[in-house]
Amino acid sequence: MNLYGIILNAVKEAIITALTRVPRDVYEALLSAIDRERNERAKRILSTIIESIRIAIKEQVPLCQDTGVPVFYVEVGMDFPLKIEIRDILIKAVREITYEGLMRPNAVHPFTNKNSGDNTGILFPLINIDLVPGNHIAITFLAKGGGSEYVSKLFMAPPSQGREYIKKYVLESVLEAGPKPCPPVILSIGIGGTADMAMNISRKNMIKRRIGLRHKEEDIAKIEDELLKDVNKLGIGPAGLGGDITALDVWIDYGYRHPATFAIALTFSCWCLRRAHIEIDRDGNIEYDPNDFWSL
Repeated sequence: MNLYGIILNAVKEAIITALTRVPRDVYEALLSAIDRERNERAKRILSTIIESIRIAIKEQVPLCQDTGVPVFYVEVGMDFPLKIEIRDILIKAVREITYEGLMRPNAVHPFTNKNSGDNTGILFPLINIDLVPGNHIAITFLAKGGGSEYVSKLFMAPPSQGREYIKKYVLESVLEAGPKPCPPVILSIGIGGTADMAMNISRKNMIKRRIGLRHKEEDIAKIEDELLKDVNKLGIGPAGLGGDITALDVWIDYGYRHPATFAIALTFSCWCLRRAHIEIDRDGNIEYDPNDFWSL
């Protein structure tokens, strides 16, 4: 098989993997949540989630009927043989998985509501490609559900009060969201000088962080811990029906900002964070992230 075909099949495998299981760290966090949860109804909801994950893995069926917006983050090595073809490969993989019935058609014209039928259209799927040194390609697929995306937020805080506003905005937003993003959620916060910078940072956290992994800067790690505790004091709980565990984790990252701006982006993931990461070298050898590719 040529390199084009190897990448296509590997991307399809990544999509199937992401749609039919959560990463292992998320699965283990959900198991831990059952032990920490004191509300019996919430415990039953979490147990049902775990059973759903096990069935999805065993039967190779989607975890959720909403298979989300297909999002790709790609790093292409400057010495990798294929470059311009990558976008076509990703779109082809999405089309084929949709035709095979594992991915629900979700690409809709914003004004006519006409569905393209194959999860492709203008800027759909969302593809981010960076050129990097090396002779390999790294591809991360993220399925971003509509419910959790619906409650995403962007704030412009007074620069002199940005730190205080982070906590204020996040807690108010989680309370307002309630059951809509299918808690327990994972919260990702991006801070930057422009709106698009903050949103991009927030989204990228979803593909590179793991549950319990704190920011390398101690001060920011402390804010993550404080926010996680405060969010879980809100009592929203699993499925929004009350309980101790409203969030599995809170992740924060940043980029430098303009002195006059302090953009804060908040992205929610429902409990089923769906992602898969692969790397392929110029000879077609594939490396799978063991945290994403796993079985019971």
